[in-house]
Amino acid sequence: MYWLIAALIFGIIEVVTGGTLVAGMVGVGAIAGAVTAGFTDSTLVPWLVFAGTSAAMLLFVRPAARRHLRTPIEMRSGTAALIGAEAKVTAAVTPEDGRVELAGEIWSAKPFDGESSFAVGDRVRVLEIKGATALVA
Repeated sequence: MYWLIAALIFGIIEVVTGGTLVAGMVGVGAIAGAVTAGFTDSTLVPWLVFAGTSAAMLLFVRPAARRHLRTPIEMRSGTAALIGAEAKVTAAVTPEDGRVELAGEIWSAKPFDGESSFAVGDRVRVLEIKGATALVA
């Protein structure tokens, strides 16, 4: 039970610190320790699994995850490539509905804040893609 509490605390620390991916990786190690503790009566083995898993996560997974998070816009693909792109409003964007021309295609659009409105011809920036709808500001 202590392992799961530790994993929860590491998860909270990860969220509060803004996603540095250190506490989260150690939290995964704590989950591995919890699983191991459930299968053994030893007190040493879960600590070894915790240390090994945490070290492996920090050495191998964290660098790859950080690279992925910092991928330049030019290298992104799919809808991730559209985040930050400029779009032209083709049908008034209101909290209920709207259309924008984005990357040569017409997309459904709504304001990111859920309140703003944009007129036909306005230039907007895509902040998020949810399904087939661009959230713009």
